[in-house]
Amino acid sequence: MYRYDEFDEQLVRERVDQFRGQVARRLDGSLSEDEFKPLRLMNGLYLQLHAYMLRVAVPYGTLNSAQMRQLAEIADKYDRGYGHFTTRQNLQYNWLKLVDVPDILAMLADVGMHAIQTSGNCIRNVTADHLAGVAADEIEDPRPTAELIRQWSTLHPEFEFLPRKFKIAVTGAEEDRAAVNVHDIGIRIVANDAGEVGYRVIVGGGLGRTPMVGKTVRDFVPREELLDYLEAVLRVYNRHGRRDNKYKARIKILVHELGAAEFTAQVEEEFRVMERGGPEVAQAELSRIAEYFAPPALDEREEPSAVLSDARNADPALELFAQHNLVPHKVRGHAALIVSMKPIGKPPGDATADQMRVLADLAEQFSHDELRVTHMQNVVLPHIRLDDVPAIFERLLEAGLAEPNAALITDIIACPGMDYCALATARSIPIAEDIQRVFADPARQAAIGKLSIKISGCINACGHHHVGNIGILGLERAGRENYQITLGGDPGNATALGERLGPGIDAEAVPGAIEAIVDTYLDLREGPQEHFLDVLKRTGPDPFKPALVAKQEAADASA
Repeated sequence: MYRYDEFDEQLVRERVDQFRGQVARRLDGSLSEDEFKPLRLMNGLYLQLHAYMLRVAVPYGTLNSAQMRQLAEIADKYDRGYGHFTTRQNLQYNWLKLVDVPDILAMLADVGMHAIQTSGNCIRNVTADHLAGVAADEIEDPRPTAELIRQWSTLHPEFEFLPRKFKIAVTGAEEDRAAVNVHDIGIRIVANDAGEVGYRVIVGGGLGRTPMVGKTVRDFVPREELLDYLEAVLRVYNRHGRRDNKYKARIKILVHELGAAEFTAQVEEEFRVMERGGPEVAQAELSRIAEYFAPPALDEREEPSAVLSDARNADPALELFAQHNLVPHKVRGHAALIVSMKPIGKPPGDATADQMRVLADLAEQFSHDELRVTHMQNVVLPHIRLDDVPAIFERLLEAGLAEPNAALITDIIACPGMDYCALATARSIPIAEDIQRVFADPARQAAIGKLSIKISGCINACGHHHVGNIGILGLERAGRENYQITLGGDPGNATALGERLGPGIDAEAVPGAIEAIVDTYLDLREGPQEHFLDVLKRTGPDPFKPALVAKQEAADASA
């Protein structure tokens, strides 16, 4: 893991002191809310429906046990005893008092954390593959590159006030687990024909009001030129991006309106004429950072022992958990373990302070003091011995964290929705909980297989509904919550945006409609290996449409 140097430490401490003074002036009335708003947003602080919300940065989703324990301590001391993991691999507190926020930021600084650039029109937290350094299909660990971008983009004077918020994701693997095609900039680590490692740069992806899949603007950027090339992209965006209309301000709109070819041409021209940062400096810095991400010393075994297999045979619950929540590791005898933050009937992504402490203890004891937050709102123990899985499972079971549903239908992404968010137009959490209850039976989930449901409570798409195999968008219509269902979304290599199935339906009809859609899929599929998306491609959406009509009619009849 990267550890802050003296420059990082100084920057974060100075920001805490600065914000402490700004909060004091807001509390004594010296600053109005309009004057204070841009200052608090620069520190990740939002004013939501009920209280202030603080978004804590977790760069590329990586945490150690001390950091997780500090997050738990903050949750107990200043919130209501829990935090919420987000689709940006961050953590949010939803019930804060303004007077406490400077002390919270100081506590974060004590463990090398902060909330800088988790909001506002700047380059937000850089995300990455949660299986970085673990997966066998990896060309290179993407976290050193993500950390390089974090350092470059933090308080960059040219990019602190962009036309709109800006999100970057990095993957180093053949399988895209970071959804790079739906980011403002997506970066894929690739090798060219000469075997040199560099970057494919994808620009103009994004979800929200106008979802778009990004366009490749450069197939190969040498690693020492990456920051200069990103700077060229940001300069073209800063020059042309709309500042008069926030709905047309994202870079995806600029790429669409200019056309990918013209946008690329302008980036290449900017790159050609700009003053470069120096390739030898960039390479030296990346090499320095990479040393912090050296893989832990894992004891590779020719043949795993029988400890786990014997325990799986003796315990059906462990067998089910191991089937769905263990991910193969590149080192034999080890695995990555996905801790689902989606227990049935609970808000997706929430963790109590006690659960955070359990995760910290498990990381310290079994996973080389490392945890990962995923964009699926789960947590990963990335480096565990297979022999330790039974002991880890018992601890997770005691903590209510042993749900065996990773990547299954109840592993639902959901934004906070109208329960918390001032922008939301409908609820997300209750809808997710109701759908989970419908499919609570583990055997039923296993029979359905991998199938993603993603829910957003407004058009901003924080729940990534556009790229859910089944997407749910909550809106307000004539004073009622109305939910649009989309099918066919995919955030991976074959990125696809879901298509709307039909008219919106009432909240009461949603769980039944989802059940009918899934039952239709099971009736249509040609064997358990045929994925939902494969059936949809083969049959088209028409066989699924009656599900919406029937469930809305039933809801109307019972109203």
